[in-house]
Amino acid sequence: MAQTVGRNVAAPLLFLNLFMYIVVVGFASWNLNKFINGQTYHPGVAGNGATTYFLIFAILAGVIGIASKFAGGCHIRAWRNDSLAAAAAASLVAWAVTVLAFGLACKEIAVGFNRGWRLRVLEAFIIILGFTQLLYVLLLHAGVFSSKYGPGYRDTDYQGGHAAAGVDSAKVPTGRV
Repeated sequence: MAQTVGRNVAAPLLFLNLFMYIVVVGFASWNLNKFINGQTYHPGVAGNGATTYFLIFAILAGVIGIASKFAGGCHIRAWRNDSLAAAAAASLVAWAVTVLAFGLACKEIAVGFNRGWRLRVLEAFIIILGFTQLLYVLLLHAGVFSSKYGPGYRDTDYQGGHAAAGVDSAKVPTGRV
């Protein structure tokens, strides 16, 4: 049980973030479509000078976030050091882009004007995702501090390459002359 503490906490957070990123892509793409068509009079669109940039970064954050959740799902299933590196790197990039969209959402709220309900929902989702994605990134990296939270970067229980194949590493050519 002690080996799965991190998995039991990270898995529900992964699925929550996946659902939220899907909602973000849906709302942002709908808003951007209406915005590009010039239908800013449509209820739920409107916006201000930051809206275009916010919608672009929200879609980008959503797509990268969904892709990072696929890598995270593979890691949750395998729960090994090699899958941890891919999941941690992808989730860190997704968090970085989400924080950019978070900043634009804050700017859009500060500027104000007549923002529709769909745009306000999108802003709320991006702000919540900024924090939940950070929590997910921290949970993935918790194995660095203690192996009871998940696979760490320095665990020695996994042997890949020549050691797994039963090859003596002293007899393997290194390619150096």
